[in-house]
Amino acid sequence: MLSSEICTVRFHKIDYEAEINRLRKEMNAVILAHYYQEDEIQDLADHVGDSLDLARRAAETKADVIVFCGVRFMAEGAKLLNPNKLVLIPDMNAGCSLEDSCPPDQFRAFKEQHPDYLVVTYINCSAAVKALSDIIVTSSNAEAIIRQIPADQKIIFAPDKYLGSYLIKKNRPRYVVVERHLHGA
Repeated sequence: MLSSEICTVRFHKIDYEAEINRLRKEMNAVILAHYYQEDEIQDLADHVGDSLDLARRAAETKADVIVFCGVRFMAEGAKLLNPNKLVLIPDMNAGCSLEDSCPPDQFRAFKEQHPDYLVVTYINCSAAVKALSDIIVTSSNAEAIIRQIPADQKIIFAPDKYLGSYLIKKNRPRYVVVERHLHGA
C-alpha cells in the first residue's frame, strides 16, 4: 500500500506527425493513401489516389517499406508487385465489401462448375481470387479489355455484379456474372 508515498506519472505528448516522418526516413518508407482516407492521413501520405494509381506507385517505388493506407486487397496487390519489400497496412480489418462477397474457396468451386469460361475479375478482390483469374480489370479499363475477348468466349465476371451487368448490356450477354456472396449466377 502506498499510503505515505505519492506517485507521479508524467505523460509526454507525442508529436505523431514528427514521429511518422522520423520513421518514414529511418525505414526508407513510402506512405500510400486511398482517396477515402481521413484528411490527416492524406496530408502525411507521399501519394494519394485510387487503387490503380496507388498500385502503380507501389510498383515504381524505391522505398524498402510500403505503408498502404487502404483496404486489404490494395496492400496485397502492393505485396504481389513488391515481393521483397515490407508492406504494412495500418488496419488488417479494413476490408472491401466486394472482396468479402467473393470468398476464394466458394469462387474456386463456382469456377470449377464452368471449366470452359474465361475468368475476368474486378480488381477489388483478394489475391487468392486474383490467382484463380485469367484477367484482372479495373472499372476504367474493363470495357476495353472485354471487347478484345473473342465474341464466342464465355466469361465469368466477378465480384462486382453491377459492373458485370453494365458490361453485359454494352457487349452482348455472354457472361456468367457472379452475384454478391455467390448466390445465383
